[in-house]
Amino acid sequence: MKFCAVICEYNPFHNGHAYLLEQMRAAGADAVLCLMSGGFTQRGDAAVFDKYTRARHAIACGADVVLELPAAFATAPAELFARGAVHILSAIPSVVSLAFGCESGTAEDFLSTARAANSEDKAFKAALKENLQTGESYIRARNAALLSLGGVDAALLSSPNNILGVEYCRALLSEESSIAPMPVLRIGSGHADSDPRGKYCSSTALRAALADGSKKAKRTLKRNLPAPVFEDALHYRETGYKTAAMCAAVNASAASIAAAPDCSEGLENALKTIAASNPAYDDAVRKLVSRRYTLSRIRRILMQNFLGIARKDVQSFLRAPLYTRVLAVKKERTGEILSALAEGAPVIARRSDALLLKREARACFETDMHANALYGAISGQYISDLKTEFL
Repeated sequence: MKFCAVICEYNPFHNGHAYLLEQMRAAGADAVLCLMSGGFTQRGDAAVFDKYTRARHAIACGADVVLELPAAFATAPAELFARGAVHILSAIPSVVSLAFGCESGTAEDFLSTARAANSEDKAFKAALKENLQTGESYIRARNAALLSLGGVDAALLSSPNNILGVEYCRALLSEESSIAPMPVLRIGSGHADSDPRGKYCSSTALRAALADGSKKAKRTLKRNLPAPVFEDALHYRETGYKTAAMCAAVNASAASIAAAPDCSEGLENALKTIAASNPAYDDAVRKLVSRRYTLSRIRRILMQNFLGIARKDVQSFLRAPLYTRVLAVKKERTGEILSALAEGAPVIARRSDALLLKREARACFETDMHANALYGAISGQYISDLKTEFL
């Protein structure tokens, strides 16, 4: 069996995601594998639906199996998000390609840019240092350094999906993986486009529509969400994550916040001060945003602190053999899919499987279970920490 994989959040699953799965199938994949974030996402927020609901949406809309991306990677900055996801996929011999949405570029374009980014020679390091001194965020400073040295496609470093595609290819090269990148041109709205018109709106616009709840917003959702997703969207309820995250920040020590993967340069002290005087989540986040510290980065620090995820743990998980955690699988293909997955890292499909994990893998899985329990607490619902849906 040959899997074509996609790294995803499905927050929520929409028509653009369905289109990408169709393209993966059309490219000749024996099976479509989704490696999906659990209850918490890379933008630093709780997912709009729990992980089992979102996995069910994916299976209903074209996926064959959905695996969980460990929380330590799912809530990390782009580089670690990509490295962690590719680390998981590279341990599955049957994964032969990795699809991702992009605004432009071929597979070779992405790989050549990734090679340039991975080289980090003296000229690059000097340009990066100079750019960081101007107050730019790391990712902007790094991309500007690459562009100044030439030999890379500027378009691949100027839009969110392209940038993430480059990170996936950097990770594939670092892992010495045989998985082939498969860029697929996006259709419809851009990554962060808030325009609710059309039937290919961004996840950003659709999350806003979910929160709105008006008749107009529901019409937007109906146009953009496959039927099973829209049915669940009618019962959407916002979680209590933001209040919980602020409570965790007020309660945490500066040292524990400093251990978060995204925290550096004394940012923990500013966050502690503002959290204590600005208990409203959105107000506190806005006060911390600057050219160097982006909105997503501040939100991730608060989330990493809330979940108790430390930089040293993420790094140790990246160096260790881990596992594949099955959230959902197409019922009629269960046997062949689980057999193919079992050729690689340990497969976690039931409670007894988790008992066999050792050291770093065990610690990574315990982080996932902790994140799952916290998602249940902020959403007010019981969510099993270990089950597999056969759909």
